[in-house]
Amino acid sequence: MSLPHAILTALIEKPSSGLELARRFDRSIRYFWSATHQQIYRELKQLEQAGLIRARDEEVVAQGQRKTYEVLGPGREELKRWVSAAQDLKPTRDPMLLRVRAAAVVGVDGLTGELEHHLAQHKRQLEEYLEIERRDFVDYTTAETRLQHLVLRAGVGLETFWIEWLTVALDTVRDVAP
Repeated sequence: MSLPHAILTALIEKPSSGLELARRFDRSIRYFWSATHQQIYRELKQLEQAGLIRARDEEVVAQGQRKTYEVLGPGREELKRWVSAAQDLKPTRDPMLLRVRAAAVVGVDGLTGELEHHLAQHKRQLEEYLEIERRDFVDYTTAETRLQHLVLRAGVGLETFWIEWLTVALDTVRDVAP
């Protein structure tokens, strides 16, 4: 149920065409909620049919031209409802954790390379987040930018966790390897 809410959020931030919205997902929202362009277009259609968004009235859209979507009152109310709704913790489903668990019963052969690969990916992702922080959050005094920065800091924290965990995992695997 979160993709429609991600789209509502993005459209409240800036009314956009489907293509612009997909590009914005690719640049920022994808870091914490991924969606294909097809999923975004499908969801835009459903949100419009539900009366939560509309193509702007002032635009006359001919064949092949882009509609710019904006959020209507009911869409804003739905997003407010969703923000305050209770949600249980989601169980972790990470193949790397399962691989390490499986290595406990079948051995660690080949696991070191995969751990090193993941460590390098998480280091790159952390650097990307830190670059975004340096570039986009020099001055963040509004409530909007402070909350956006908070989301980015979650990403930094998660990457930091994975780097630390993978470093310990590599040391452990190397220690228990025959």
